[in-house]
Amino acid sequence: MENKILVPYSDQWPRMYQEEEEKIKKVIGEKIMDIQHIGSTSIPKTLSKPIIDTSVLIDSFKNVDSLIKPLESLGYRYEPTMSSVERHFFKKGSPTQYHLSIGYTDRGGYWKRQILFRDYLRKHEEVRGEYEQFKLSILREDATIDKSYTSNKNEFVDKIVELASKELI
Repeated sequence: MENKILVPYSDQWPRMYQEEEEKIKKVIGEKIMDIQHIGSTSIPKTLSKPIIDTSVLIDSFKNVDSLIKPLESLGYRYEPTMSSVERHFFKKGSPTQYHLSIGYTDRGGYWKRQILFRDYLRKHEEVRGEYEQFKLSILREDATIDKSYTSNKNEFVDKIVELASKELI
């Protein structure tokens, strides 16, 4: 079961990410084009579900299936129903402590959206507060279904990605 509680930012999260990044690089490092800490735990001073989100970029969707077994050796479980044409999604821990998404350069804009969103919230404190309030309201309305929580966030995330893209111009 996923953690449904938002907690204050922890200085432990960057360290936890670094430790996990090193483990991931040991088992699939030769395939990694980039690896980043994403999601709310990567944004200082932000309420978050205490789950470390890692995103890996690889060159092609065609190469992702060869990564499943090595990641299983670290305790990651591939979640096909939570994956999409733009990413493979994995969970680790019980309760879940880590999420891992593998995005591909040849499919969709998953990677770019994640980085734009994270960097924009790191830069804009007022938007971080708005995002926290938005997440709290979603959890109050429906604290039972993870997919609902994620899908309800999509509209807000899309708005922020659009703002971040305009800021780059």
